[in-house]
Amino acid sequence: MGLRKVTIFFAVFTLIFYLILISSLFSFVSKDRFFEILFSERTLFSIKLSITAAFVAVMLSLIIALPTAYALSRYEFFGKKFIDLILELPMIVSPAALGAIILFFFYNNVGTWIQEHVLQFVFTFYGIILAQFTTILGVTIRMIKSGFDDISPRYENTARTLGASSFQAFRSISLPLCGKSILATVIFAWAKAVGEFGATITVAGTMAMRTETLPVAIFMRLSVADIDGAVVLITILLAIGLLVLFIVRQVLGGRSNASN
Repeated sequence: MGLRKVTIFFAVFTLIFYLILISSLFSFVSKDRFFEILFSERTLFSIKLSITAAFVAVMLSLIIALPTAYALSRYEFFGKKFIDLILELPMIVSPAALGAIILFFFYNNVGTWIQEHVLQFVFTFYGIILAQFTTILGVTIRMIKSGFDDISPRYENTARTLGASSFQAFRSISLPLCGKSILATVIFAWAKAVGEFGATITVAGTMAMRTETLPVAIFMRLSVADIDGAVVLITILLAIGLLVLFIVRQVLGGRSNASN
């Protein structure tokens, strides 16, 4: 058997493996029961909460990620390597550990003062946003930096020789050229935030109709052996994830085709 057939076999095996797992979900719940759970008040609240919190978390991360990614891509400065290293933290530390770090922060003197005088984060909607923001910030910066890395600095240098300031060159040259990468990053980071569980449950808890995001709702359903409910919520997350991956690939594919 040639290399081509062997490698294709393993690729097809991978596809079949995941399809079997996904298709097995639908053997647990009837069509009527599926839609009954899907449109229940609790499920709709979890969907709305997850989508809203993820949107806010992504917008906040984008505000920080854009200038940070540009600085890491274009400039050499003291501490750059350490910043580049610390961005890996959400990828090498489990979300639950990140959530615990956030939680411990709010029980020291500074964190307690913030909770009492500025904003309550623990066991609130704001805690969900903070947990999601913490887990997606590093990924957001990494992905946008890759977009800036693909753009030659000579375009900005040419603009500056024609009288543009550094900010004007960034706004009129690099930002538009990196637009598709930024859009793909926002979509991907949003989906990652929607599916975030470990940090969210640690910081915001599991209060139904208050801090119950989709992943937390799945955990809660499983904890009381509500298999039907868990299957429906898992299906929603799968649908969101696959749709987002499709959109991201279309966006990045369009960029690749345009560059070719």
